[in-house]
Amino acid sequence: MFVKNVDLHLHSFLRLKEKEFGKMLRNKPKPEFEKRIQNLLGKEKDEFWKCCEKPLRNIIRCNTLKISTQELKKRLEKKWKISQPYKNHPEILIIESKLQPGELGKAIEHQLGYYYGQELASMQSPIALDPKPGEKILDLCAAPGSKTTQIASLMQNQGLLIANDISIPRIKALGTNLERCGVTNIIVTRMNGAWLCKQLSKKGFLFDKILVDAPCSGEGTIRFNDKVLKMWNPKMIQVISGLQKKLLASAISCLKKGGTLIYSTCTFEPQENEGVIQFALDKFNVKLEEFSLPLKTRQGITEWQGKEFSSEMKKCKRVWPQDNDTEGFFVAKIRKIK
Repeated sequence: MFVKNVDLHLHSFLRLKEKEFGKMLRNKPKPEFEKRIQNLLGKEKDEFWKCCEKPLRNIIRCNTLKISTQELKKRLEKKWKISQPYKNHPEILIIESKLQPGELGKAIEHQLGYYYGQELASMQSPIALDPKPGEKILDLCAAPGSKTTQIASLMQNQGLLIANDISIPRIKALGTNLERCGVTNIIVTRMNGAWLCKQLSKKGFLFDKILVDAPCSGEGTIRFNDKVLKMWNPKMIQVISGLQKKLLASAISCLKKGGTLIYSTCTFEPQENEGVIQFALDKFNVKLEEFSLPLKTRQGITEWQGKEFSSEMKKCKRVWPQDNDTEGFFVAKIRKIK
């Protein structure tokens, strides 16, 4: 029922033919969805829709558990033109060459786990989480593993990383990606996320950092899969936001005091973003924190459809496709107050 975040299984991503990214959206947006985008963006709505009709760029992340960025770039430059636009994040590599369908997945460097094909917006929540070696971290909605492997890489395989998901097929994909990328500091669980957090907090098993990359309506993935336009409806958003609040509340319960929680989605919907964060601020002893990302971002909104949110929402970050030539994303950094 729910559309999971942009980090879809790499093989599915690579198998899409170039024509399927489309020069035109095959599924047209519903009038109410178009109205919401206009209310969020105003005059920029045309630029947004124009960007959504463009093909996604070929972007990979170097898996530094197996190879240095310099060595990977040297290898790949023998066949592709590579750019590194983010000085502080050299692991982000953009393939400037035109590729054949499936070429990224067939490369020996991919099969060896030297890189992970990952959309740029998807990389932002682990960057915001800022994992460190030796920490105890929970990735609550982990499969199929793009963000999990990114976290493990930043941890240098040191410390403890628990990766949880409820779906058996997605857990299988997660296991495949963890093995290919050489992740060893990991425990994989298949449980309802809220139930898992409840049991862990009962036992006093608390985490330094938690990533809640929540299931969402997937509005930000239009450039990858415009079927979300066909599935979209307000009732679905209401149901999903309830699930998101439950997951976030449970995660806060097993976060150490002073610990960091990153909440992220790949949707533009305020009810699933700022609305969920407002719920956390109202119900729990937490606060929002400022943070920086390598992409151009916009502040979270403070009002939607007559409902006012805290001015603290300005600390949240919205990633819009037209700003960075990416998909859409939302990130918030929560600190549990001591």
